[in-house]
Amino acid sequence: MKPKRIIISGGGTGGHIYPAIAIASAIQEIVPRCEFLFVGAEGKMEMEKVPKAGFKIVGLPIVGINRQHMMKNVLFPFKLFKSLTKALAILKEFKPDMAVGVGGYASGPMLLAAWIKGIPYVIQEQNSFAGITNKFLASKAQRIFVAYPNMEKFFPKEKIQYLGNPVRKDLIDQAGKKEKAMVHFGLQPKKPCILIIGGSQGARTINLAIQAGLETLSNSQVQIIWQTGIPFEKEAQASAQSQTDLHAYVSAFIYEMDLAYAAADLVISRAGALSVSEICLVGKASILVPLPSAAEDHQTQNAQSLVSEGAAILVKDVEAKNSLVHEAITCLQNKELLAQIEKQSKSMAKPSAAHDIATNILALLTLHEK
Repeated sequence: MKPKRIIISGGGTGGHIYPAIAIASAIQEIVPRCEFLFVGAEGKMEMEKVPKAGFKIVGLPIVGINRQHMMKNVLFPFKLFKSLTKALAILKEFKPDMAVGVGGYASGPMLLAAWIKGIPYVIQEQNSFAGITNKFLASKAQRIFVAYPNMEKFFPKEKIQYLGNPVRKDLIDQAGKKEKAMVHFGLQPKKPCILIIGGSQGARTINLAIQAGLETLSNSQVQIIWQTGIPFEKEAQASAQSQTDLHAYVSAFIYEMDLAYAAADLVISRAGALSVSEICLVGKASILVPLPSAAEDHQTQNAQSLVSEGAAILVKDVEAKNSLVHEAITCLQNKELLAQIEKQSKSMAKPSAAHDIATNILALLTLHEK
């Protein structure tokens, strides 16, 4: 029997790319002979990250819709048409048995091409508020894998499977890593630690709020692991070094996220779907600061899904500079509250999401053989 061929399309951010890689890796673990081709957007981070994970990728000239400046979308229809034409050519050459869309720029034209060619496809929606592309493509999908309950308002109920967001495997086992983590980041083993993360580009609001509160953190005997993003790294390092009594690890990007989570007593983060899923998986208390400019304000929706279950604290972006550090210290000092949030956070985790999605995709492939 010839190996199954699967196209996985999407990207633009780590929140789309890493779930896609996790799904492909999980399928490969079950059926090693499966062949994969990733389809991303030219110039976006998936064109670098996917090959590093060991998979082949091709790019489409697609771009996102600029919601702030609508006049900049003049070329969008032409790029969409060009991307659809290239997607059809990719399908003709690769001849996939199934397509998987994970959201992001490239997902739309690729799944639309699959529908035109009669190739079955599935969608994985990471957010609690579905994007325009996935809503449009949902009616023809075989299955829609979601990470949050109550997604019937966006998708046909009979197609939804609530399986969670696939996350990197090294995060699942946190046992016994705390001591190693403290040594790795040069921190004190008995002092409370806050992990501050804002994505690969950093989160300016969060960065400025932490910078303004460094003296307060130092006086409160709180230490930090601060992932700043490239633009703010040098400024953050200089600010942290000016606080002589502050124990801080400051870096543009953290590769050892399993250790960073292991070290943390509290996480401060944006509310991207992948970050929220990772925080739940490791069972950490968190303060979420949703990015207000995110499409359809989906980060606020993601955060609210945890807050409503007592699994996180929400601080609005506009309030962060004045209240974020104070909220964090108050939370760390209330051990009972911290433990309760941790418990609720862990209860919302879906640790087998990648495997469960992979199993369902393979079952659909078998069904289409008959």
